[in-house]
Amino acid sequence: MPLAVLLLSAGPALAVADSSAGPSEATAVRPAADWPAAKRTQRVSATIPVSGTRNFDFTRFVGTGALGGGDQSENQPPVLELADGATVSNVIIGSPAADGIHCRGTCTLRNVWWEDVGEDAATFKSTRANQTMAVDGGGARRAADKVFQHNGPGTFTIRNFQVEDFGKLYRSCGVCKKQYQRHVVIDNVTVRAPGVDVVGINPNLGDTARISRVTIVGDRSRKIVVCQKFRGVTAGEPVKTGSGPDGRNCIYRTSDITYR
Repeated sequence: MPLAVLLLSAGPALAVADSSAGPSEATAVRPAADWPAAKRTQRVSATIPVSGTRNFDFTRFVGTGALGGGDQSENQPPVLELADGATVSNVIIGSPAADGIHCRGTCTLRNVWWEDVGEDAATFKSTRANQTMAVDGGGARRAADKVFQHNGPGTFTIRNFQVEDFGKLYRSCGVCKKQYQRHVVIDNVTVRAPGVDVVGINPNLGDTARISRVTIVGDRSRKIVVCQKFRGVTAGEPVKTGSGPDGRNCIYRTSDITYR
């Protein structure tokens, strides 16, 4: 599918935490932000390529035509496709959302909000183990399955984020034709029930999940699994192999999880 370039004027920059900042800045506990209101809505019929740094000034993108899918169908095109090294900020992905955002390498998503997740909110399609995807701020709602999907190698960091009504916040690919060792870092995330798993990883591939300062709201029976382990495969179906902290793959303490 040809890529359509959408030209939008960048609005004033919004102050957000820099992921390279020291512990007193980027990792300081911040209250969950209110969901932002869109300043404008833009209908999008073809994937928008993004390179460099783009501040979309709270534009809501809504899929139409080929991007009009809002269900869980596989292999949908994304609304935004980020080149290696790209950063986007202050974006709202409305509904239909198709396959949200794809990152083709190292990328940063700052203050990005998904109002009604389609296939996935964002997918990390990295090609090298030293590539990273960072999500800082923002939130996602109504994800019937996954919010963040990790298909390539590398490290995925999610901090200062909120999610509600979801299947899995993060999933290392369970069935990919080529599998990799993957790593995820979760820090200062608020999770609101209903939900299934905060993270799903494949210990048989060497995956790790480092989890800190997670607040789970509205899950009195504690059904939401913080770290679900699977056997990742190249064909067939992944099977669950356990859950909970183990100091090796699911790396966190019970004190890192707060229920309210």
